[in-house]
Amino acid sequence: MILRVFLLICLMGHGVGARFAQEPQDLVVVAGQPVTLPCSIPGYHGVVLWIKDGLALGVGRDLSGYPRYTVVGDHSSGEHHLRIQRVELMDDAVFECQAIQAAMRSRPARLTVLVPPEDPVINGGPVVSLRAGDPLNLTCHADNAKPAASIIWIRNGEVLNGAMYSKTLLRDGRRESTISTLYISPSNIESGQQIICRAANKAVPNGKETSVTIDIQHLPLVNLSVEPQPVLEGNLVRFHCSAKANPPVTQYRWAKGGNIIKEVSGDTYEVVVDHSFFTEPVSCEVTNPLGNTNISRNVDVYFGPRMATEPQSLQVDLGSDAEFNCAWTGNPSLTIVWMKRGSGVVLSNENILTLKSVRQEDAGKYVCRAVVPRVGAGEKEVSLTVNGPPTISKTQTKQELHGEKGQIQCYITSTPPPDRIAWSWKETVLESGTSGRYTVETVSTEDGAISTLTMSNIVPADFQTIYNCTAWNSFGSDTEIIRLQEQGGTQASVPVAVIIGVAVGAFVAFIVLLGTIGAFCCTRAQRKDAHLVMPSLPVSICAQQRELASKIKTENLKGVVSAKNDIRVEIVHKDHNAARENEEHAAMKQLMIERGEFQQESVLKQLEVLQEEEKEYQHIKPLQKLWI
Repeated sequence: MILRVFLLICLMGHGVGARFAQEPQDLVVVAGQPVTLPCSIPGYHGVVLWIKDGLALGVGRDLSGYPRYTVVGDHSSGEHHLRIQRVELMDDAVFECQAIQAAMRSRPARLTVLVPPEDPVINGGPVVSLRAGDPLNLTCHADNAKPAASIIWIRNGEVLNGAMYSKTLLRDGRRESTISTLYISPSNIESGQQIICRAANKAVPNGKETSVTIDIQHLPLVNLSVEPQPVLEGNLVRFHCSAKANPPVTQYRWAKGGNIIKEVSGDTYEVVVDHSFFTEPVSCEVTNPLGNTNISRNVDVYFGPRMATEPQSLQVDLGSDAEFNCAWTGNPSLTIVWMKRGSGVVLSNENILTLKSVRQEDAGKYVCRAVVPRVGAGEKEVSLTVNGPPTISKTQTKQELHGEKGQIQCYITSTPPPDRIAWSWKETVLESGTSGRYTVETVSTEDGAISTLTMSNIVPADFQTIYNCTAWNSFGSDTEIIRLQEQGGTQASVPVAVIIGVAVGAFVAFIVLLGTIGAFCCTRAQRKDAHLVMPSLPVSICAQQRELASKIKTENLKGVVSAKNDIRVEIVHKDHNAARENEEHAAMKQLMIERGEFQQESVLKQLEVLQEEEKEYQHIKPLQKLWI
């Protein structure tokens, strides 16, 4: 036996039963950036190899032959991640992580390395000169890219179509060079114009660009600027007429709404604007020996946002739709943003905000904000109230001592406010006031209530009791389980022999109680009292109790406890990973409550004792196996 255990430990240490917790995945990375390929094999302590295109990089964590490669991670936890500093084109390969002793290979991971193109070059730049009437041919090339770069031509912010495109694969078989040729007819060429060549690929999505300036003899090329722009009514505005002409400019002339402004003759016009400048454009005419060019601009007279439709606060039921309407006017075009206060998330840019099938977490303050760029902003806040079942947001209990006063609290969020709040423990239900050592007090809050259960003169049993806080309103209920915490409480270690003795005793008591319960049930089944008959059960209570006694397991507590016919408190343990409770036990207990037999609780108490003893027995089973 000892030899078998030793062999099993040895095999486990070398990876028998090991598995990959993390495997390398396909990655795409830009040359020059770092990258990490994950490989994690918990419990495996053998040799791990990294393979690149079928060749081992080194043994274990020693990759001395590859200065940019490092194995990182916690070796004791089975982490063998491959870190590559400053990825290069030669790293474009397929990688594997292999656990030698466990005979395991990870999935092959493709590392794709992207290479941005070199800066594009336009032949003949940066200034291309030609005479008016001659066509223009421009050639731009972007070299050494992976994948091949795409090239576009841009003039005045617009993409020019019709360029010829070709690419060439380089000797390394991976990089490519791209050439683009653009033909522009004489009618589309203007002196001083700038044409941009932009090259981009996946490695540099925004692209790299270069430009050339066209030098042609032509009529004046005029740009009329207005500063400041936009402008508020009553402010000073400066118009500037800039012209590029070959031959040079000989004259400037200004007009407003078609009327000549005689007092201005230079390239600049300054004036205090009023509302008429919004509809009557200002024009500048520039003349050279070849002719003249006229350009005009309107002035935007701006005003801040003004509310046209004011949104209203809403109160809707859970699951319904909520719709807010908010309209503003302003000049220039304003931007509307709907946000929930405190979230920072834009919900809508339209006048109407619609929230579909609202949940309780959608309740809160919403802001409709309008912004006119560089002019002003305005906002309106509204509230959304969601009617739904109460939610116990949190509970609180302080560590207490024997003999002192104890206190546990239940924080309830509820719209509408909770109709009732009840505390239940064992067979007691208390909504308010005092019962024995216990007092319940409830304080209303802005969004619900806080209910406090206070107990005087704490006894040891109070720390073992499960307290249940339940809140109701017209939409439903919520329940939370709380335990009183003992200050300085510790768990003393118990010798294995004592535990086994307790287990044997518990087992004997379990058999005796099982027989007692069976006899008790059978005796009750023979009674002829009509009010004790339960025809709704598919089998007799005696038979169910015998079946329940054999099925009792160590599970989370969940059921229905009540001490009054008009109160039903559901006890729910909110651990979603816990196993299902014994449903037959809860159903039978509830049926006895509804039949008015809760005060005859001896059978139920016996079942609860069996549950506790079975829990103790299950707890020490691993220790029994270890002792044997």
